[in-house]
Amino acid sequence: MKNILITFFLLSSSLQAGFSANVAFTNDYIWRGMTQSNGTAIQGGFDYESESGFYAGIWGSNVNFNNGNGQELDYYAGYSTNVGILSVDVGYIIFDYPDSNPDLKFEETYLGLSLLDFGVTFAQGKDNAPDYLEFTYSKGNFSLAYGEYDHYGNNTTAGYGFGCGSFECSVGYYEFSDKGYGADEDGVFFSVSASF
Repeated sequence: MKNILITFFLLSSSLQAGFSANVAFTNDYIWRGMTQSNGTAIQGGFDYESESGFYAGIWGSNVNFNNGNGQELDYYAGYSTNVGILSVDVGYIIFDYPDSNPDLKFEETYLGLSLLDFGVTFAQGKDNAPDYLEFTYSKGNFSLAYGEYDHYGNNTTAGYGFGCGSFECSVGYYEFSDKGYGADEDGVFFSVSASF
């Protein structure tokens, strides 16, 4: 998958398309209601999006799973389009932790649908990885999400985004309810980001 993305980026330089980059700082990297960093995280990525709706990218962050600091690298590709007022997004993503236990690496295919302010995304884990189902609502700068993470647990996240100078800021609250996994969590998060 890495070689495919690299080759695609090189070949697509002559196409009419959009390349972008992003960088962010957060007091805690929260993913599906659970901390991934146990503290501050610096994150960033590169994306390519064609006029046809095809996209691909790479994104990374520092992580800490109680076994020392490490890194996460995500590789993804997909296609998004509109069918009337319905938005459709389908893709494939690899979650890689190159300096951690290789058993942590997993992959998902996903399908996202959104209509007006409401959305639903289903991510199917590959090779026995768990599935994830999430419902979202967004209105203006406010967002709300509820997710069911297979046998791990349920999570709720509420956030508010706003401009802060030349950056984008967000603040929110998250809560994870455990299903025997041993990871009941809740707290607040704050992030500052920029896109180029």
